[in-house]
Amino acid sequence: MAEKAKQAALKKLKARPKLTEAELAERKAARVAREEAEAAARAEKQAAREQAKADREAEKAAAEAEKAAAEAAKVEAEANKPAALTEEEKKAARDARYAARKKRRRK
Repeated sequence: MAEKAKQAALKKLKARPKLTEAELAERKAARVAREEAEAAARAEKQAAREQAKADREAEKAAAEAEKAAAEAAKVEAEANKPAALTEEEKKAARDARYAARKKRRRK
């Protein structure tokens, strides 16, 4: 049974008309056009990936620069910060506030 089916399939295949040169050329042109379109799509996709990578790197560099600037500003602010008051200066300020409160109450 399988042999008969095989022979029938071969007969059917041999009975098909042969492809003409024009049909072959048309198929080849279609294949070449499809391959070129796929290659262009691959190139476009690759360019998009590279652009996304460059954008990520630029964002990272900008974030690092911003972080460095913030750190520099923090260090500068720390450097410009007035020196801590001594115990005597703190006592004098406290006494001045106390005296001012007492003075306000007396009025």
